[in-house]
Formats: sequence, structure tokens, C-alpha cells
Amino acid sequence: MTVNDGRDPRAAMHGRPWFAANEVLAFVLELVAIGALARWGFTAVDGWATTLLLGLGTPAAAVALWGLFAAPRARIRLPLPGVLAVKTLVLGGAAAAVFGTGHPVAAVVLAVVMAVNTGCAEYFRRGAGQDVTT
Repeated sequence: MTVNDGRDPRAAMHGRPWFAANEVLAFVLELVAIGALARWGFTAVDGWATTLLLGLGTPAAAVALWGLFAAPRARIRLPLPGVLAVKTLVLGGAAAAVFGTGHPVAAVVLAVVMAVNTGCAEYFRRGAGQDVTT
């Protein structure tokens, strides 16, 4: 098979293994985001009440936003710009949280991996990824 054989060039990268691997990575990154937000919340300020509120409330708010608007089976289906705005808020907030806990290089790496993964996921889901049963 050549790239210029008349098929969509995206089809070479699209298939169950690529799609599945990207979805697994997306899920892992979502868990990392929740953990990063919780860690930031528990270390951001002094005082047990505020620490508890930020440590539990920030990831809970992120999970609620994600489940309502950004998850593949979200309760409220937003157009693509809305979904990307929610993902930017949650995933970008997680990268900022990693930066805020004193790990700037890890924050940049995480932000880049999250951006590439999100781009691929939306491409597969909305572009070439409409039929992933093959």
C-alpha cells in the first residue's frame, strides 16, 4: 500500500490499534489531570479547611465539567469549539497545576502530550474515526 493510492492518507494511521491506543492514553491523561489538580489543591495553601476544599473541590469540579461537556458520552453535546474549550480548561489547568507544584519541565511535557493526544482523539472521533469497527 502506498500513501498515494487514492485512499484518504489518514486511513494509514487510522485503525483499531491506533484508535484504541490513543483512547487509552486519553484516559490515562484524564486520570493524571485529576491527580495533578488534587495534588495542587492539597499543597497550594495553608489551613486544613482551604486545603481540603481545594484538594477535593478542584478535581471534583473538573470531573463534573468533563462528564457534562467533554466526555465521549457527555450528557450535553457541545459543538467542537465548546468541547475543546472545556478540555483546554481542565487539561490546561492540570498542566498549570503541575507547574504550580514546582515542576515546569514536566508541565510543558504534559501540556504537549495532552494537546497532541486531544488533537488526535478529535481527529479520529470526528474525522477519520467515525467507523472504528474495522
